[in-house]
Amino acid sequence: MTPTNQLRRQVEDLALRLVVEDPESSDSAIAERWMPALKQIRDEAARQGAPAVAEAARGIMDGFSAVVAGDLQQGILRLQQALEFAGPEVSSPPTQPDSLAQDPELLSDFVLESTEHLARIETQLLALERDPHDSEALNSIFRGFHTMKGLAGFLEFWDIQKLAHEVEAVLDHARNNELQITPAAIDVILESADRLRRWMEHLERVLHQQTSDPPRQDEALLLRIRGLLLPLGEASAPATELSALATAVEAPPVPNEPVRSERHSEAMAVKVNTAKLDYLVDMAGEMVIAESLVRHDPDLKTIKSQRLQRNVAQLMRITTELQKTAMAMRLVPIGPLFRRMARLVRDLSRQFGKQVEMQTEGDDIELDRNIVEELADPLMHMVRNAMDHGIEPPKERLDRGKNPTSRFILRALHHGGQVVIEIADDGRGLDRDKILEKAIQRGLISSGQGLADSEIYGLIFEPGFSTATQVTNVSGRGVGMDVVRRHIEKLRGRIEIQSQPGMGASFLLKLPLTLAIIDGLVVGVGRERFIVPLFAVREMFRPTEKTLWTVQQRGEMALVRDKLLPVFRLYKKFNMEPRSENPFESVLIVAEAEGERFCMLVDELIGKQEVVIKSLGETFKDVGGIAGGAILGDGRVGLILDLERLFKDRNCEPCH
Repeated sequence: MTPTNQLRRQVEDLALRLVVEDPESSDSAIAERWMPALKQIRDEAARQGAPAVAEAARGIMDGFSAVVAGDLQQGILRLQQALEFAGPEVSSPPTQPDSLAQDPELLSDFVLESTEHLARIETQLLALERDPHDSEALNSIFRGFHTMKGLAGFLEFWDIQKLAHEVEAVLDHARNNELQITPAAIDVILESADRLRRWMEHLERVLHQQTSDPPRQDEALLLRIRGLLLPLGEASAPATELSALATAVEAPPVPNEPVRSERHSEAMAVKVNTAKLDYLVDMAGEMVIAESLVRHDPDLKTIKSQRLQRNVAQLMRITTELQKTAMAMRLVPIGPLFRRMARLVRDLSRQFGKQVEMQTEGDDIELDRNIVEELADPLMHMVRNAMDHGIEPPKERLDRGKNPTSRFILRALHHGGQVVIEIADDGRGLDRDKILEKAIQRGLISSGQGLADSEIYGLIFEPGFSTATQVTNVSGRGVGMDVVRRHIEKLRGRIEIQSQPGMGASFLLKLPLTLAIIDGLVVGVGRERFIVPLFAVREMFRPTEKTLWTVQQRGEMALVRDKLLPVFRLYKKFNMEPRSENPFESVLIVAEAEGERFCMLVDELIGKQEVVIKSLGETFKDVGGIAGGAILGDGRVGLILDLERLFKDRNCEPCH
């Protein structure tokens, strides 16, 4: 190592110490920790004939009587700039082939942690925009960029480190009450966070060995960030000088000891690869199936041993608890997804010139992680539609006697064994007549006669359907809502719409808690077994002559609590041989789907069971009315019924 490179290593080791420096440390504590290293750099620079570096180190030392933690950043910046101007022999070394950034585990941790910081930064920025005096939000944003800057320098991601450093400098001035965070500043910082998020997406693709080009450094963005300091007189140089200054910060090489980020000070969270977690859940499900097979084995019942029975019962309790715990590990709160939508609402309201106050409720409601991930796209489409078509501009709202600021609500709640997500606004609402007119024009229906409001509103989910008078870059092409329906149905969920003209609309997404298990009612039809999702079952009874009716043009009906409900015989739906075609020897199950009730005729009720859902594969994926399969306690395979599809197909010929 040449002397000049040794000096550079000393300066950059000092810069890395800044990453883990507590921003709230007292001046005396900072001086005590930093003074020896600064003296060493000053003396080494003087010995090597690098006066600019020695002077920069001396400047920091002389200012320690009045220095604050944030000023150290500027001092380190001056040291690095002095090294840059000292000559090529002390310039930043290129990334080596053995860079720590090539370690998949370190890179994965960096991407995961940075993504978490960016999500938190976005949430806190929106809170800061609502209340510019929210010091807690400001400090949280500062810490996020501060940590990412240090981690990026540790892994030699210079562009990321440079961008995070520039934003951090702005935030530090704001923390010291030297700069006011305006909406324009929020825009620039959000754009910076978006830029860093694109870096994380690139690195994620690299981790999965996918082709990806890294984002180019955005010099214009760096100038906009530096421009936020213009009122302070720190960026009054010409644009060319600003550009040079913005690109002068070089990142340090890898230190001898890894940098510890603030995540190590959190309680007790452990990050686990999702593939391992999914495998654990699958194995827990297989264990439940194996335990059930053993418990229901006929040979076991012939053994009259109380000790064996106690051991089997204990095994059942342990297996059940293991499954519950494994399933709970898949559950994540929906709050982060709601917060992502908050950013979308904020951007679209500014784009459309609308005033929107967003509220969220039930942020702590938990759903299967896979469901939350799949919900992002449909939720985004629905938010866009509400912002573009549903919510009126302020002037239009005033003309209608409404508050110029619209209310937009994202709400999650538990209901009947499901999670209901509500997207509601107090805007125009759905125009029933306009939807009917458009549907008739497109040939979707011949007339609206006899159609309930819910059926008319459901037409907006048809492919290509749109009532928009003009196409915008956000919506109006009719390619969004059909995607929403497909996504929700894929998740074994359904959508209900409630609307009042001029008062607003509410979309209810009704979803299962998890995609892996289901509480089911096991029924028999002939020699086969079917599983009816228990949350949709309302009651069961054996019909009598006074119960069943044949109504002209409506087929077979059942009188249930003074209301006629459509009936279909399950054996006809699947072309099976029933135990008996006499309905009075069978059982009627009253189920609910699409907000409506109907009856299924089955041969017998076998019992209630929690089952692990198994996919039937590509061969049976298009079989209508079947959502999957499950292995029952006796080892037989039961088919899980898709009640929504059965209800939609209730008028088909085989069902009667």
